[in-house]
Amino acid sequence: MSEALCEQTRQEVAIQSETGVEYAGQPQLLERHMDIPSSRWHLAIERRRSRRHFDPNLPLAPEILTALDKVCNQFVPFTHARSSLVTDSADSVFKGIIGSYGKVKDAPAFIAFIGDMDDPFVQEKVGYTGEGIILEATALGLNTCWVGGFFRSHIVASLIEVRNKERVLAITPVGYARESESWQERLMTGFARSHNRVALSELARGLPGEEWSDWVNPSLEAARLAPSATNRQPWGFDVQDDGITVFVRTRGPEFSVSKRLDCGIAMLHLEVAALDSGCKGKWEFLPSPQVAKFKTRS
Repeated sequence: MSEALCEQTRQEVAIQSETGVEYAGQPQLLERHMDIPSSRWHLAIERRRSRRHFDPNLPLAPEILTALDKVCNQFVPFTHARSSLVTDSADSVFKGIIGSYGKVKDAPAFIAFIGDMDDPFVQEKVGYTGEGIILEATALGLNTCWVGGFFRSHIVASLIEVRNKERVLAITPVGYARESESWQERLMTGFARSHNRVALSELARGLPGEEWSDWVNPSLEAARLAPSATNRQPWGFDVQDDGITVFVRTRGPEFSVSKRLDCGIAMLHLEVAALDSGCKGKWEFLPSPQVAKFKTRS
């Protein structure tokens, strides 16, 4: 893969129509008001661990809440996907898998990830956007946990503005985790095998490894560290001369969380590591079972 392909200086979003990939007038620039802090978020990818139980004696300082609110408002990479910080106690929002089992406890705040359901790519957009917020929270020294199916959506909707055709697809508690994991957290980790990762050799196809450019391997390694519902890791990666296509690799039930949302999280990890390796590109959204292509060009 030619290194010259990694010299692109702006990111664009391609819109898929029934007749193929097209652009709405001129190329549609990403709408984020902030650049991805690639080195900062790349380190956060390695550090991030899901935590569900928080220390009630460690409130969030005003400057931390300001920083979280700022990133929610400024990291808006796509239309139809956004984040909203809620500083009310989060205990009433979360529910356990069975009773209180796996329930989030004592989180001082939470962030809702919201998408417009008329957008055919809303799931991947929300996953990508939400993971950016989570990585920044991690960089700020906070703990988080993606929660896709086990929260009370009507309570969330009463605390934030949910516009017409929008839906809260996931939320994350934010706060400082208790120093040691509770037995419930350890059980959840064991149940989901949270730290196990599918080998890259099983996830990647396309160009043989010896033909990969320098940025490809660290990008795929970062992508495979992405969190996913029940740690199902549904993504696959097709390495091509001009970029990497993310696709849904696995079959089976969604468990109330779209696999495309999981893939959106992996998309951000991939791009963060690519940028940190000096490679810029654009995302082109694709129809199922493909998700999107990170396309490099000169």
